[in-house]
Amino acid sequence: MNLPPAETSVAPASFAQQRLWFLDRFEPGSAVFHIPLAVRLTVELDHAAVRRALEEIASRHETLRTTLTVENGEVVQVIHPAPTVKLVEEGVPDAADLPARLVKEARRPFDLERGPLWRAVLFRIEPRDHVLLLTLHHSIADGWSLGVLIGEFSALYAGPGAGAGVILPELKIQYADFAAWQRDWLQGEVLARQVKYWRRTLAGAPAVLPLPT
Repeated sequence: MNLPPAETSVAPASFAQQRLWFLDRFEPGSAVFHIPLAVRLTVELDHAAVRRALEEIASRHETLRTTLTVENGEVVQVIHPAPTVKLVEEGVPDAADLPARLVKEARRPFDLERGPLWRAVLFRIEPRDHVLLLTLHHSIADGWSLGVLIGEFSALYAGPGAGAGVILPELKIQYADFAAWQRDWLQGEVLARQVKYWRRTLAGAPAVLPLPT
């Protein structure tokens, strides 16, 4: 098991995170870049085990402990120590209300600077019928991430009392490692070549797109 750092650390943001930070400043509170994942759980649920599984996943993946801020004029990632995951539980007396409740929760805004940038809500329909809604901001996740997340959750939580002895493969790199590599790569001759290509490709393009409003 990867041990998370005991203290907060700072790392360069990826270019994607930099763009998302700008768009969030441009339109605060927008849900456009929220990634929701709803999982139906029709079993006798061990709520504490669900929370422990999510905490283990957050301990493994730095992105689930990351916020964004600006230091010296540059957007950076702030990686926090492993948190105690807050698993909110809500009852749904009428199952017909569930879709609207899921949409409302998925659209609830994130604060990219304060975090956390993901959250978990467990909706209880019946004693053996729940929906676990995980909502993540695109600055810390993408579509591929959801498959990893649900796969690790399934391994760590297999039922009441299960998952405690599961050891997942150690992670060799984190997203901050990719961001550092990306910034090292896209500079000097590589950057000049990319800029030259796009200037040539976009030469003569209209300054304003005539899109209907």
